[in-house]
Amino acid sequence: MQDDAFILVQKPAGPARRLILLFHGVGATPENLLPLAAALAATEPAAWVVSVRSPDPSDFGMGWQWFSVRGVTEENRLDRVAAAMPGFVQTVRDWQKQSGVGPAATTLLGFSQGAIMALESTQLRDTVAGEVISIAGRFAQPPKVCPAATAVHFIHGADDSVIDPRYSIAGADRLTSMGASVELNLVPDLGHAIDESVVELLGTKLGKA
Repeated sequence: MQDDAFILVQKPAGPARRLILLFHGVGATPENLLPLAAALAATEPAAWVVSVRSPDPSDFGMGWQWFSVRGVTEENRLDRVAAAMPGFVQTVRDWQKQSGVGPAATTLLGFSQGAIMALESTQLRDTVAGEVISIAGRFAQPPKVCPAATAVHFIHGADDSVIDPRYSIAGADRLTSMGASVELNLVPDLGHAIDESVVELLGTKLGKA
């Protein structure tokens, strides 16, 4: 099933065991994450798997965005994320309601800007998801809250020139020091992208969950 605002990759026939929501990067579309979404669906037949479109047309003239990156700085990024966060959380809650899956069994998987939104959702008072997977992402600012009910998995290309992998390393270190459940994978020879090694890594991880 496909709508302008999402692609429903998989809907299990019986009760859902998990909800996996994928969030693309700025200037992209839900279609960009379909190969990864299909691979994850194959590992978890009892999961709803949805590739979600962000709400606003991208400033780049193609694709979509959660917040504008035109003129973005370290100083104003957090305000832009905060302004977009209510819509992001409402999207997650809507899919949780539709699938019948609560936060504990919800996985938010984001690439780049989608990862920024997913990571920052862990800093909210109410738990949004039991797992956040950040691919080539970062926190908008160093995390201040330990997401006790959310496991965080950072995956980052070691050769990423768009979002420095040191942001994932720093985020993982900070969360670990707070006592959070954290995993970090740096992928050699990978830039700002998702390759087969990332797909295989996630398929193995979710298949064991």
